[in-house]
Amino acid sequence: MRAIIVAGLMLTGLVLANSASASSELAKQGGCLNCHAVDTKKVGPSFKEVAAKNKGKAGADEAITAKIAGAKDHPKVKASEADVKTLVKWVLAM
Repeated sequence: MRAIIVAGLMLTGLVLANSASASSELAKQGGCLNCHAVDTKKVGPSFKEVAAKNKGKAGADEAITAKIAGAKDHPKVKASEADVKTLVKWVLAM
């Protein structure tokens, strides 16, 4: 029984690691990393700063997605709206 639990936890860890890696690659492909970094300010705020600022705010993901996808107070991006949603969820989970 213990082996099954450990195996399940390891599988969950691998899935999460691959998801973070995929989101990191998506951020690179979408051009996000031209202005943002994970933990340091560049032209725009760091992803961790965005996550901290919006922690616990209801509807933050929808508001940020609309801002980015709609190019409202944010430069136009190459990523699709679906990719922007994925990236916003990734950033807010930091």
